[in-house]
Amino acid sequence: MHPAPRTLRHAVVAATVALLATAVGCAPQPDGKASAPASGSAAKSCAPGKLATRTSGKLTIATDEPAYEPWFQDDKPADGKGFESSIAYAVAKQLGYGKNAVVWQSVPFNKAFAPGVKTFDFDINQVSISDERKKAVDFSSGYYDVRQAVIALKGSKAAKASSIADLKGLKLGAQVGTTSLDYITDVVKPKQEAAAFAKNDQAKSALKNGQVDAIVVDLPTAFYITSAEVTDAKIVGQFENRGGTPEQFGLVLDKGSALTPCVSGAVDALRKDGTLARLEKQWLSDAVDAPVLK
Repeated sequence: MHPAPRTLRHAVVAATVALLATAVGCAPQPDGKASAPASGSAAKSCAPGKLATRTSGKLTIATDEPAYEPWFQDDKPADGKGFESSIAYAVAKQLGYGKNAVVWQSVPFNKAFAPGVKTFDFDINQVSISDERKKAVDFSSGYYDVRQAVIALKGSKAAKASSIADLKGLKLGAQVGTTSLDYITDVVKPKQEAAAFAKNDQAKSALKNGQVDAIVVDLPTAFYITSAEVTDAKIVGQFENRGGTPEQFGLVLDKGSALTPCVSGAVDALRKDGTLARLEKQWLSDAVDAPVLK
């Protein structure tokens, strides 16, 4: 863990002072949900462009490198293209930060939600909200409801699977630290230990080289992989969400961040005014229904 930068320490101090001054203005409620900013002086803690960010007047947003499609385009998070880049700038705008005030930072997927002080204001990188991860970081409200999907090479035994039982005898793989890997371990419960890869690129290579029979990724990524990257592969099917609760991607923030309720408020506003649905339709339109594996 790296020592906190001076600007981060200043931001933490400023956030603490703001919280003391506003009492409960943007404080999380006992049920874990963020309240809306109170009126008057309390609302200043979420005032547009006036947040206690890492760098005054700037909003630092992190994601992994490379940044994959359809979440980003051409590995350029700052260009505003792709679903997550668009979401990031929409949230920034809600918070009062124009495109020129956004600073992008590269942070590996696993480090984004690992314990320790963060170097970003929020991270956007297809990180699923979970109780386990909430022990180390804060999450915003969910900005995308997602399902996990299985990819296999066309004509293979794995490609013919039509149920979870059909997957149990296969060698499956997924990126380490992801919900995709959790679904293999907890839902499929295969006879062979799952292969865990540092990057999705490695998982795709393993699939192409026959090192695994199938890989698990989120559904939009599955459509992109099979249409543009591994065209001799197909989507075998998707999993139902466990427990009836949709899996959601959320923005990742430092544990106890004063920004969390403000960022959640921004995401909630984008859901309410239809922006999230519009951006999903624009960038993830290929993620249509796939067969459900039961």
